[in-house]
Amino acid sequence: MLLRLLLFVGFLALGVLSAEDFYKLLGLKKDASDREIKKAYRTLSKKFHPDKNPGDQSSHDKFVAVAEAYDGLSDEETRKIYDQYGHEGIKQHQQGGGPRQQHDPFDLFSRFFGGSGHFGHGGGERKGPNMEVRVAVPLRDFYNGRKTEFTVEKQAICSACEGSGSEDGHVETCDVCGGRGVRIQRQQLAPGLFQQVQTHCDKCHGKGKTIKHPCPVCGGSRVIREPETHELVIEKGMPQGVRISYENEADESPDFVAGDLIVHLQESDPQYGQRDHERTDGTFFRRRGKDLFWREVLSLREAWMGDWTRNITHLDGHIVQLHRKRGEVVQPNSVEIVADEGMPVWHEHLENNAGEQFGALHVEYVIVLPDQMEKAMEKDFWGVWEKYRKKHTVSLDKENGRPEGPIVMPTDDGHDEL
Repeated sequence: MLLRLLLFVGFLALGVLSAEDFYKLLGLKKDASDREIKKAYRTLSKKFHPDKNPGDQSSHDKFVAVAEAYDGLSDEETRKIYDQYGHEGIKQHQQGGGPRQQHDPFDLFSRFFGGSGHFGHGGGERKGPNMEVRVAVPLRDFYNGRKTEFTVEKQAICSACEGSGSEDGHVETCDVCGGRGVRIQRQQLAPGLFQQVQTHCDKCHGKGKTIKHPCPVCGGSRVIREPETHELVIEKGMPQGVRISYENEADESPDFVAGDLIVHLQESDPQYGQRDHERTDGTFFRRRGKDLFWREVLSLREAWMGDWTRNITHLDGHIVQLHRKRGEVVQPNSVEIVADEGMPVWHEHLENNAGEQFGALHVEYVIVLPDQMEKAMEKDFWGVWEKYRKKHTVSLDKENGRPEGPIVMPTDDGHDEL
């Protein structure tokens, strides 16, 4: 009795999902293009696939409902019926023997990603090669974290013929090779001596099948090249070169399960953008691990006399203030380390679930000397320096033990005996 009740509740939940508006279910507007409908199905079918959500009945039901929504909206005729009459119109169309029958959700999934409708976790299915791409993002995205998108061109199963290669869906087994794709030929080497040679079938070109009416979109090849956009989630503090894997998003084929798309995240060259948050000093920080590096330029007066302040805008817009009091000297190429103003530490590198942590900001000071001085300024400076030079004069040659004149090198006319 309890089992029957649970089954009833399950079917009731499935009925509620199926009754949900197809466009709302796919997250689309009613004027969505065929490409947008296809993209929505791709994303949601993978999200709710039972292989990724084992034991989750609600995800299974959602997977079935998403397949039904795509099945209804991907065909021009059934989409018109749905737009005009809703779910009831689709139901009557199917009962009336309409030319398009509802697909099994796993069969529909297999036409998009190859294989048997599963994620290649078993069954001896052949998996295609992985695809690796590099995506470059600015340093501020590594610092702040960001959700963005990137587009790659890949091989996709032709949606016009659903991967059959045939315009009318009719595919025949090759009558020459019997569907094997190869032919066995006998060659006579000598009287009474023969050799069997295996070659590709010329008629079907090794495919084992022939098509009388090739698909006009893919030309019978069953696959096409098309751009595909993916969401990219950049987490705070991710290291350069980190690999982000998208399961079963590599090149597709009806003959194998799609491999994985692997993204190598790189840092793009620094450059100012057009918006305010893209024009911070931090744009030109340099990164090494969890630390950041910056060069600050000081004039001779600032380095010698102090009494200056610098406001540096960080990658998230907050201010890092550098300063020296009057009389505090900054030596050329000296480095000041500002704690907790470096990169955030990626959560996967934190130990024992520690809270948010940051590296340090290393500030190197570069001193710029004036090319020339006005005569009056030069006279004043010279007077001040001469006054203190006479009082506290120090000869660096004497301090370092250097001679006052040239050193005479010894000459030796003798010869060493061997």
